[in-house]
Formats: sequence, structure tokens, C-alpha cells
Amino acid sequence: MNKIKYNLDLIKIMSLFESATGAKLKDAIDGESLIFVVEESEMGRAIGRNGSNVRKLEGMLNRRIRIVEFASDAPKFARNLAAPLQLKDVKYNEGAMSLYCADTKTRAMLIGRDRKNISLLTDILKRYFDIREIKVL
Repeated sequence: MNKIKYNLDLIKIMSLFESATGAKLKDAIDGESLIFVVEESEMGRAIGRNGSNVRKLEGMLNRRIRIVEFASDAPKFARNLAAPLQLKDVKYNEGAMSLYCADTKTRAMLIGRDRKNISLLTDILKRYFDIREIKVL
């Protein structure tokens, strides 16, 4: 597990998210888009009715926002991170995680150009779980 460090701007954004949505936030990742990891069973509150909270925050921050629900189970959290892509199966044992995709299109979208998507997924999973590698099959 990696040690998590936040800068002042990200802390302000996290505070804004919690006050605007009322959902308990577990983590925030600043990259190409803002990824907010909310506590279990807080997803509905974070999104808001018909996505109103997401649209409001995207307008306030002028950034794309993605909200992911945390799960204490590594395979379930990996499924949440990969959503809306449908994974056929997720297996986790001794630091290695295998993600099974239904077709090649899903596999390509999960990996992303220059392995960008799978690298981000790996970095987020390493924050909470002891994972050495992720294989996409």
C-alpha cells in the first residue's frame, strides 16, 4: 500500500465535494479528470438525483468528475473502478489480480492508449490493497 499525500488544492476540492454532496469521501485522485472515491453505500448521495451533484461540481470546477464507490473487497473495488465496463470475472490471490473481459473491445478500453487506464486502475488499487500486478485477460 502506498502512502497517500494531498496538496492544498486537492484538500479544498475534497472539502467542496463533501459539502456539496453530503457524501463521505474516502479519497480523491487528481489526474486527467478528478476521481472521487466515496465510502460504501454513499454512491447515491454523491451522484444526486439524476446526476445533479455531478453536473453541479463539474460546472464549479470546470473539470470532468468520476465517482467510484469503495469496497473493502479488492475484486469488488476493481469492478467498481472498471465500471461502466463489464468484467466477466475478477480473481485475486497473493498480490496478483486477474481481470477477465468478455470481448477484445472491452479489453482494449480497459487497458487504454499507452496503458493509461490500466496504470491508473493499478495505482488506485495499490493505495488500499497489497497488489503487485494486474493482468487483463
